[in-house]
Amino acid sequence: MIRGAFIELYKGLGYLKTYRNLNMLAFVKILKKFDKVTNKQVLPTYLKVVESSYFNISDKALRLEDEVEVLFVKHFAEDDRRKAMKYLKPTQIKESHSVTFFIGLFTGCFVALFVGYVIMAHITGMYGTKSDAMYMETVYPVLSMFSLLFLHLFLYGCNIVMWRKTRVNYSFIFELSTTKELKYRDVFLICTASMATVVGILFVHLSLVAKGYSYAQVQAIPGFLLLGSILVLVCPFSIIYKSSRYRFLSVIRNIILSPLYKVVMLDFFMADQLCSQVPMLRELEYVACYYITGSYKTQDYQYCMRTTYYRDFAYAVSFLPYYWRAMQCARRWFDEGHNSHLVNLGKYVSAMLAAGAKVAYEKEKTTGWLCLVVAVSSGATIYQLYWDFVKDWGLLQLNSKNPWLRDELMLRKKFIYYISMGLNLVLRLAWLQTVFHYNFGKVDYRVTMLFLAALEVVRRGQWNFYRLENEHLNNAGKFRAVKTVPLPFQEVDEQE
Repeated sequence: MIRGAFIELYKGLGYLKTYRNLNMLAFVKILKKFDKVTNKQVLPTYLKVVESSYFNISDKALRLEDEVEVLFVKHFAEDDRRKAMKYLKPTQIKESHSVTFFIGLFTGCFVALFVGYVIMAHITGMYGTKSDAMYMETVYPVLSMFSLLFLHLFLYGCNIVMWRKTRVNYSFIFELSTTKELKYRDVFLICTASMATVVGILFVHLSLVAKGYSYAQVQAIPGFLLLGSILVLVCPFSIIYKSSRYRFLSVIRNIILSPLYKVVMLDFFMADQLCSQVPMLRELEYVACYYITGSYKTQDYQYCMRTTYYRDFAYAVSFLPYYWRAMQCARRWFDEGHNSHLVNLGKYVSAMLAAGAKVAYEKEKTTGWLCLVVAVSSGATIYQLYWDFVKDWGLLQLNSKNPWLRDELMLRKKFIYYISMGLNLVLRLAWLQTVFHYNFGKVDYRVTMLFLAALEVVRRGQWNFYRLENEHLNNAGKFRAVKTVPLPFQEVDEQE
């Protein structure tokens, strides 16, 4: 069970060999530059000394690397060197142009279908102030749910593009296998193909409704869409990015069962994403209730709303992501003993209090509850903004050479950080809609709620980049390039 330790040791020895070669190259370039500037010929003299130095002539690291390789081939690869090299020197999967082609194809399909859907919805008046209640209560939540989900995934693809451009080692931070991780093209392909499918199916559904088909005849279509998505997610066959799907499911399991599992970076990063997807989770809960209880057969879309258990669980969903994240903080404090985790836990407790105040205000809209919502939400927002800027992003360092930022920056243009801080501040204030109840023109209020939920997802996408940038700089500052594998060693996943 120590195969993971051998892989990490081999990787570390490879880094050491690369470090030695880069140092030799640096010495040569520096001496050449010195000769050019001073018109002296010191390169042969100094280079002779450097080449004879211990760090250059020693072959201890090379011999140790060979020994590790021999042991690994013998004990972990059944004397098959090719199999061993798949673990010790995994090759990067070459990006295919066919993926780019299908991204363009599905993007075009999505745009065409979406335009057709919008025109059809406008003609039928589905999203106006006098919208079809049946459609908005039963079909629109499906579109809203998938839109928020794949918007989030699209922004993750954009994050990957920026992390690669700025050389943020996100694979190391998330402990992703370089041969199995989703590249940004894969993420964009999933987004475009999925949204083209979703909008296409809902366009067909809306067309059938417009032609006079009753809801009893077509109401199962959105349910089949949701069921198909779940089946694809849990599909046991090695198709459609199986390793990524199952890694995602394992992370969700760890989050739900917090604090029973030890918390790693990917776990609490994903839990933070769920904190920005509360509207999507509530839509998912409602749609699941609507189809599981069979309400779609009778078109009784208010059945779930009348059920006490459902209403109570619907309110609980608003708290669950913050509760899971708070339990992760408690587990990290228990494992590591750092009081900062308790302070972070307080942030999520304040978010739960704010959510509770909003729920109470929705039930009983009195001035007292409104004042409590404003007070608690304001306090929680200030708490969250401080943690965003100072802890998660590492900004607002008073003695930094970059005013109000930090000493090390991955982006060259500093004004981007200031704009991002301002944007994060504005988007954190979306809860004000609870107070002012503003709406966009003559559209249904649910469209406004979807727009505000999408803004929170956009804020989280921006937050993700700076969070990993700060984590990467902390790793570099502490010279962390390989994982420390504690006993007992965990088994490395088999290569597909």
